[in-house]
Amino acid sequence: MAARGDTEISAAGGHALVDEIAAKIRERIMSGDIPIGAQLRQAELASDFGVSRTPVREALRQLQTGGLIEVLPNRGAVVRVPAPWEVREAYEVRAELEALAAARAVERISRGDVTRLREANQDMYDRSVERERGQGDPALASRRENDVFHNTIAQVSANARLARAIDEINETFPRNVSAQLLVGDDRHREENFQEHVRIIEAIERGDAEAARHEMREHVLKAGEQLARWYERRSATVFTG
Repeated sequence: MAARGDTEISAAGGHALVDEIAAKIRERIMSGDIPIGAQLRQAELASDFGVSRTPVREALRQLQTGGLIEVLPNRGAVVRVPAPWEVREAYEVRAELEALAAARAVERISRGDVTRLREANQDMYDRSVERERGQGDPALASRRENDVFHNTIAQVSANARLARAIDEINETFPRNVSAQLLVGDDRHREENFQEHVRIIEAIERGDAEAARHEMREHVLKAGEQLARWYERRSATVFTG
């Protein structure tokens, strides 16, 4: 008789189950619920998702192939700590893509879009008050508003392939880290806010080259901040 896990994988829809579990694990990693360097125990994940270990094992293999996790001697599967050079390379590409989106947005932006950008930027900045008062999860709220800002520009650029390419790079690394940098560093948060303001102003006044320049510099700077964080983090995470 086939084991339950074998049945799950061999039956129709088995691959869909693995994909679903992989997506759930990925979301936990990207949100920070499972931090970088953390072990991924098959038994615990199987219990959480109400399945056998077999689809969990296949899902972890899928994530390993994608570079999000790695298997280490004596530790098993762990959330991989991205190398700083990987972050810098990814953000170099992202900077050019988002710069193009900002330039394209100049001729397509509406008054409502500008208002949305300003509100998202202000709301992101205001999360520092919630941090001081201990209200909610300021990193999650900050990330959400930052996503609204950048996604709005990508959408206004009216190039679906461009927007998808930007999104793919954004999903390369855990998203909670950059949000924590904004919440935890007052100067970085202030600089990020002002950089957003300059991007909005360039788009609003119809200056495509300025919008392109401001966005490129903003993303490159964010990438360098993130790369330095990983440099510090990689020195403290035990990797076998």
